[in-house]
Amino acid sequence: MNLQMFHKINTKTKAIPVFVFLLCFILISLTSHAQENTYTVVLDAGHGGHDPGKVGYKKLREKDIALKITLEVGKVLSKNKNIKVIYTRKTDKFVDLYKRGRIANKADADLFVSIHCNAHHTNAYGSETFVLGLHANKQNFAIAKAENSVILLEDNYEENYKGFDPNSPESVIGLTLMQEEYLDQSLQLASIVQSNFSNKLKRKNRGVKQAGFIVLHQTYMPSILIETGFITNRNEANFLNSKSGQSKFATNIAVGIEKYLKQLELNTVENIQINDDVKVDSDVVFKIQLASGSKKLETKSYNFKGLKGVERVKVGEFYKYYYGETSDFNKVKKHQETAREKGYSSAFIVAFKGGEKISVKKALKTP
Repeated sequence: MNLQMFHKINTKTKAIPVFVFLLCFILISLTSHAQENTYTVVLDAGHGGHDPGKVGYKKLREKDIALKITLEVGKVLSKNKNIKVIYTRKTDKFVDLYKRGRIANKADADLFVSIHCNAHHTNAYGSETFVLGLHANKQNFAIAKAENSVILLEDNYEENYKGFDPNSPESVIGLTLMQEEYLDQSLQLASIVQSNFSNKLKRKNRGVKQAGFIVLHQTYMPSILIETGFITNRNEANFLNSKSGQSKFATNIAVGIEKYLKQLELNTVENIQINDDVKVDSDVVFKIQLASGSKKLETKSYNFKGLKGVERVKVGEFYKYYYGETSDFNKVKKHQETAREKGYSSAFIVAFKGGEKISVKKALKTP
């Protein structure tokens, strides 16, 4: 309703504008609420166009399988009214790696999921999921090298990637870990997807790994790269090339994404309604997670934008950095505000009970 229409109504009666105002207010509130619960997921089908990707059993091409699974994932996710799906490609076309990341960044996406197929000269098989990081071994580097070599097909790749050489281990090691602050969330999503592949789809679990994938390096949100299976393995290639196999892979990826987003929502403090005088068990402590990554940093204030009392905890092969430990939830909320004011925009509250990490929702005993 524009102002002129509102003015015309107002000149005829005083009752209608009040009703209209209230109705508009309610609609705006509902729209705002819906927006708060809407997530944008960017789905990236690997390769495409003049880049076939890996070629496997019976000349099966990675680009074709990746696209079919990706479109099916999007079809499943689109049934969820709280998820907006964006594709980096929906047809058989070539898209530069840096443009794939740009699409996700421009959309301010909540997740970036790149879907691929694996290949090997042996009869290797199974599924694995990657997050960005330094290659831990030659095998991981070889996989990243194969995927990153796509940039050699792009025009002006040296300019777009600042001299990055996909064939050089030193070049991969030199990647700036732009995604450091999103590593924890990326690992969480990757673990859920891998668990689905292993437990529900009965695929061999090759694990969650780190490698220097350029396509993940270009994004500024939690991102994963899925190697669904080996198209060089006869049995796996036939499964991946079947409608049934593609549907099962897509469903398990989509369900994994939805589960991750649900966990994210449950652990987002802004979505938890609490009283100011909330009480928690005496053995529950809250902390602010500032970052998570492979880098071992000294917990000096100069490494954390002036924040003092930062704690470093090693979890597996990674380090997590916490700030502001307290059993008072209202105090930890203030610590979160401080961290965000210092520049840690994605800093979030975590909870521990008896030394074990639990959800904030559970710690607050909210319904």
